[in-house]
Amino acid sequence: MSQRLIDAELMPSQLCEKLDEFMHKIQGLSQILHIDLSSFQADHVALRINDVELAQLAHQEWLKQGKEISNAIINGRPIIVLEFHQPLCFLGWEIECLELPYPAEGKVYPEQSWEHVEFVVPSEAETADEYLNDLKQRFPEFDQQFEQLADNGVNIKLSSPKGEGERLNNPTVAFKHKGVCIKLHPHPIKSIIESEQG
Repeated sequence: MSQRLIDAELMPSQLCEKLDEFMHKIQGLSQILHIDLSSFQADHVALRINDVELAQLAHQEWLKQGKEISNAIINGRPIIVLEFHQPLCFLGWEIECLELPYPAEGKVYPEQSWEHVEFVVPSEAETADEYLNDLKQRFPEFDQQFEQLADNGVNIKLSSPKGEGERLNNPTVAFKHKGVCIKLHPHPIKSIIESEQG
C-alpha cells in the first residue's frame, strides 16, 4: 500500500468515500442546467492527478478494483480506462468505468480528486455543435436558459476528443461549475474503445 497515495488522499478506498458527496454536486449541477440525467447512463467517472508518480501508483491500485480496457494516447498523454469488477452505485446510477488520465505537461488542477462524470445521452450527431443542438431539443428548459448559464458561472466547452484509431465520433459537451464537471456524449466509452480495437 502506498503511503504517498494515502497522504494525497488518492487511494481507491479514500476516493470511494468522497464519491457520494461528489455525485451530489454532480446532481446539483444537473439541476442548474435543467438537464434531468436520472434515466441516463453514468458512463464513467474521471480522476485528476497532477503528479506522474502518483498517477502510476493510483493506476496500480485501481487495477485491483477492475480491468484495464484501454490505454490510449490522447492529446499527448496516456489515458487509462478501467472497467470495475463491481459497478460503483450512487444516487441510482451504476458507474461501470474509471478514466484515469496521466498528467498533462504544464497543467495543474487545483485539487487532485474526482473531476467529472460522463453521461451517455444517445444521439446520431457527428459534431459537438450538432450534439449541442440535439441536447437543446431534448431538454427544452435547458435550451430556454442556455444563454444565462455563462452568467451563472457555468463554463461550457464543446470538443471531439479522439484517440488514435477510433472510428466512432463521440462529440462531447462539457459543463463546469465550481470545480465540478458534467460531460455528455452520445456513445458509451466501451463502444468507443471497441471501435478503436475493431
